[in-house]
This record gives sequence, structure tokens and C-alpha cells, in this order.
Amino acid sequence: MLSFIINIAYLVGAVAFVWGLRLLGSPDTARKGNLYAAFGMALAILATFFVPLEQDNGNFGWILGGMAGGGLIGWLAAKRVKMTDMPQLVSIFNGLGGACAVVLAYAEIAQFYAGARTMSSGESLIVLVALLIGGVAFTGSLLAYAKLQGLVWDKQVILPRHQLINMILLLVVIVLGVVVFLQDGSGGMTMVVIFTVVTLIYGFSFVAPIGGADMPVVISLLNSFTGLSAAAAGLVYGNNIMLVGGILVGASGTILTVLMCEAMNRSLFNVVIGGFGSAGSTQTGDDGDQVVKEIGNNDLAIQLFYSQSVMFVPGYGLAVAQAQKILKEVDDMLEANGVDVKYAIHPVAGRMPGHMNVLLAEADVPYPKLLDLEDANAALPNTDIVIIVGANDVVNPAAENEPGSPIYGMPVLQVWKAKNTVVIKRSMSPGYAGIQNPLFFHDNNKMYFGDAKAKLQEVAAEIKNL
Repeated sequence: MLSFIINIAYLVGAVAFVWGLRLLGSPDTARKGNLYAAFGMALAILATFFVPLEQDNGNFGWILGGMAGGGLIGWLAAKRVKMTDMPQLVSIFNGLGGACAVVLAYAEIAQFYAGARTMSSGESLIVLVALLIGGVAFTGSLLAYAKLQGLVWDKQVILPRHQLINMILLLVVIVLGVVVFLQDGSGGMTMVVIFTVVTLIYGFSFVAPIGGADMPVVISLLNSFTGLSAAAAGLVYGNNIMLVGGILVGASGTILTVLMCEAMNRSLFNVVIGGFGSAGSTQTGDDGDQVVKEIGNNDLAIQLFYSQSVMFVPGYGLAVAQAQKILKEVDDMLEANGVDVKYAIHPVAGRMPGHMNVLLAEADVPYPKLLDLEDANAALPNTDIVIIVGANDVVNPAAENEPGSPIYGMPVLQVWKAKNTVVIKRSMSPGYAGIQNPLFFHDNNKMYFGDAKAKLQEVAAEIKNL
């Protein structure tokens, strides 16, 4: 009877996961979807409390201690994290999920070599897969975090012929995995330790040559790795909710990875080996003899106030400046004057998928105002003025007209087709991809230098006086 109740609880939890994922597909229902998924996880944890009782070896001290410690750390991290640091938090969570898979795999292997349990060939293979994927997700996510946080730069971790090194490391990991799989006896644990160490090194090295512009894809890919490792652990323990949850995370992460690659018009293989946006990237174009035109507070306020249509293009600079709320304030003042205001959202704007959607939702920007890439490009030729707030690479015309550019072929927002553009930026420094943007020198573009939040506050003050 108890087993039946546990399985029913797992089933309800799995349904909550699936329904939560479905609701996460729209910003309007994302908050509710998060709550549904959280309910499913809480129910699954509660049901798992009773599983050891069937085996008469429950240890609630360890379970409650782990939950209390992990829950406190998670709560504090989520409460204190800035919205700009959300990608880093996701990377850390991915890494910890991978680390959990490594610990679980180790526990099973240790019991096997201690003679406390037996393993079939299939179980041994699953444990090794969990160890491999979990290890790569752990150290790879830690390096992704360090890169996003600015603690490590590409040139500090990239070695000459790094891709060749990665291929050699992968080959070594595979050979060691085969040796461990065939190993038996007291020396087996030593080979497991060596296999794990090389796996952890490979995870770090795997992410090292991947440039900053590809970090959204890397985060999504590592997320799928974590899901697969959790699914593998679910197979080892015969736990249906771990299996279902891991498959959902792995599948959704894989789908998102593919979508991100399509948004950049590149294959996953190219992302992994290309080093796009890394220290080796070169700037495009010669802007030495080109000049930019600047615009002042009053001129920009007048142009916005008396336009018929305005489109904002948010980027990572908006997140850094925490300018989403003042941007919404400007939006409200323009709407009150009859101006049609929209937002153009590029799929890879920011440091993680959906970054801009989350920021604008935090400022209560209505979802219908957010246009995806295709709809935004269709509306841009009829837009009076486009305000680019901290975006760079996603509005770079080099993607369409410079075959030698590293981003050539990447779908971008064609802001240069609008009647006027204004770029709010701290300086003329290149974007995250490490390449210059010819848009800055276009005839219909003006630069508005400074912190996005401070500059938008100045514009808002000017609009109030009109």
C-alpha cells in the first residue's frame, strides 16, 4: 500500500513538472508554471521520505540535515542574487546538479567494490555515464560561472591548439571508462578515481575555448547535461521521479540549445569548437577614420515625445544598469502622449535565454509589447526611432553585409532600417562577441553615452517638462 501511495505521489509530481514546463513557455504564465513545478518537487521529496522506511534503514537525520542546509543556501542565494547575475546562479545550480550525480555514482561504486551490492553490466555502464556527464557538467558550469562573473578571461584558460587537447582528453576519458567498466577487484576503485579526475579536467577544458558570446548556448547545453546525469541516477536507483525529472530537464535543455544555435545560424559543433567571441576573435571593419554623432538629453526627449512609433531594443547593458523600471517609466509617458511603444527581443540578447523577458517582466512591461525577431524586423522599417539600450552584437549589420565577420549569417535585429536609431552605451568598446559594430557610424544613428539608467532618467526628466 505504501509503495502504491509513493508511486501515485511521484506520478502527480511528474504531471506537475510537465504542466509547469508548459506554462513556462509564456511570460504571462511563467510564475504560475514555476509554482507548479515547485509543488511537484516538494511532493516528490515528501514521498521519498517514506521510501527508506520500506527498506527499514531510513536515516532522517542525514536527509533533514541536507535539506535544511541546501534549502538555506538556495534561499539566501535566490534572495540576494541580482538580476544581472542570474546567469551565474543558473550556472552554479547546473554545476551542483552535476556534482550530485557524481556523488551518487561514487556511492554506488564504493558499495560495489566493498562487496555491499552487486551490479549488472547495464548498471555499471549507467553509473559510469552518470559519473562522466555529471563531472563535465560540474567543472564546466563552474568555469562558465567564472567567465560570466569576470573572474576568468578566455586568454587565461585557452591553450595553443586547445581543441586538439580536448579531443585527446575525450579519447583518454573514453579509454579509462572502458578500463573501469572491465575492471574487477581491489584495484578498481583506483581506476575510478583516475577516471573521475580526468573527467573533471575534461569538463573544465571543454568550456575553456568557448567564447563569451556563446555562453547562453553553453549554459543551456550544460543544463541538459545535468538533466541527463539526473536521469542516469534515476535509472541506478530505480526512482521514477528522478528519471522523469532528469529526462525533462535534459530534453528541454537540448531543445533550447538547438533553438539558440538556430538563432545564431550556427551548428552546435561550430559553437563547441569555433571559439566565437573568445580572445581569438577579431574586430571587423576599419573605423579609424569614422566619426560618430552624439545626441543630447533634450533633443532625444523631443524626438521620442513627438514620434508616432518607438521601439526599444534591450541588451545586457540594460541589465547591468538595472534600468528596466525607468525604461518602463519612459514607456508610460510616451504611451500617454499617443506614441506606439514596442520592444524588440532577440533570442540571445543578454547572458542567458529569456534574460530580457525576465527583466522587462520585473518592470511590469505587458507581454504583448514584446516582439520576437521576425515580428520586430517586419515592424522596424515603419518605426520612427529605435532606442538600443545596452545591446550590441544582436543589432550588428556586419552579420548581414560582412562575409569576413565572425557573426556573419547570424540573424540580427535590422535596426538600421528604421528612420532613426539611438544607441545608449557607456563607450565605443566592442560587445560581448569582441567585435566592433558599424551601426555606430551609420548616417541615421546617434550615440548617447553613459550609464543606461542615469541617461534614461535624464530623458524622463526632459519629457516631463515638454
